[in-house]
Amino acid sequence: MSSSGRPLSGEPFKLLKNRVWRTYSGGKFLEEWQGSLQAEDTSFPEEWVASTVVAKNVGREHIKEGLSLVSLDNGETMPLLDLILSDPQGFLGKSHVAKYGAQTALLVKVLDASERLTIQVHPDRAFAMEQFESQFGKTEAWYVMGGRAIDGEEPYVLFGFKPGVTKESWRELFERQDIDGMIDALHRIPVQEGDVFLVEGGIPHAIGSGCFLIEIQEPTDLTLRVERTTPKGNSVPDLACHQGIGIERMLDCFHYESHSYENARSKWKKSPALLRESEDGKELVLIGKESTDRFRMHTIEVTGCFSTEGSGVFGIAIVISGSGSVSWADGEMSINQSDEIFMPAGLNALSWNSDGADKLKVVLCYPPE
Repeated sequence: MSSSGRPLSGEPFKLLKNRVWRTYSGGKFLEEWQGSLQAEDTSFPEEWVASTVVAKNVGREHIKEGLSLVSLDNGETMPLLDLILSDPQGFLGKSHVAKYGAQTALLVKVLDASERLTIQVHPDRAFAMEQFESQFGKTEAWYVMGGRAIDGEEPYVLFGFKPGVTKESWRELFERQDIDGMIDALHRIPVQEGDVFLVEGGIPHAIGSGCFLIEIQEPTDLTLRVERTTPKGNSVPDLACHQGIGIERMLDCFHYESHSYENARSKWKKSPALLRESEDGKELVLIGKESTDRFRMHTIEVTGCFSTEGSGVFGIAIVISGSGSVSWADGEMSINQSDEIFMPAGLNALSWNSDGADKLKVVLCYPPE
C-alpha cells in the first residue's frame, strides 16, 4: 500500500535511475539531459528503464546489474521485478499475464554513444529458443532524441547487408577481423532527431558514435558481436562475441538478405503517424502493430492538458523534454525532463499537463498488443 492507502498498482510511480556497464563508452549527453553539472563519458552509457532483465556482461557476472529499482513511500527501495511479482495482474494486466505470466515482455533503454558500437546481431525468436532456450529474441526499435558530432563525425547507424554479401564472405571478413571490410558491407545511414528505426532479429547493425536515443526491445540481453576489438581498442572476449554458442552458430544468427540503400532505408526507417490531435496536444505512433508484434511506442506533445486512455495493460513513460504534471482519478504527480514512470495496468486514463514554459514531450512504451 502507498501512504494514501491505495494499492501501489493503482497509481503511476517514478523509477530510480539505473545506469548499466557496456563494452562501449558514452553517457555524457545522457547525464546532461538528466541534469548533471559534471557530465562525462564513461563505461556506463546506458540507462535501463523499467528493467526486469539482468545485464549479460562477460567478466562482470558477479555484479547483478540491470534491474530497475523503485523507491517506496517509507524510503526503502526494492526491485521493480519484486514489486510486479507481488501482484502481476494488478501491475501488468490480466490479459498480459495470461500470455506472458509475470514477465513484462519489454525492456526500454536510453543510450548515448561516444564511440561506434561493435557490429552485432540479435537473435530472432526461433533462434533464441533453439540456441538460448528463450521465448524472446531481441527485436528492437530506436527513437533518436538527438546527437552530437564526435571527432567531426555526425551521428549515423550501420544497418543491413549491401548486395553481394553472403555467409561465406561475411565469415571471411570475421576470420580476418577486417573491420573496414565489415563496415563497408553494411549501409551507413545518417540520423537526426525524430528518426525511428525498427531493428528486427537477424539484421546486422551498429549504432554509430554521437547517437542519443531511446531503445525499446524484447526483454533479453542477447547480443552477438563480430568484432574482437572495440573502436577504442578494448578487447572483446570470444564469449562476448558468441554468448556461449560458438562462432559457427553465431554466424548462423545473421539473416543473409541484402538490400540496396534505398530499400534498406524504406524497409526499416519508420515514419511517425498521427493518432489524434487537439488544441492542447497530439499523440503520434512511432512503432505500431503494422511494424511489429513485439512492442509499441508512441509519443505525446502537450501544450495544455492532454489525456491518454488505458488499455488494460501497463505502460512505461519517459519525459523527453518540458515539465508539468500527470494526474489520474485520485492523484497527481509532478514530472520533469528525464523522469521515468511506470504506469500499472489498472489506470484507465491519465491527464498530462504542461506547465507552459516549454512543450511537454513524453515517449510512451507498451508491451505487445
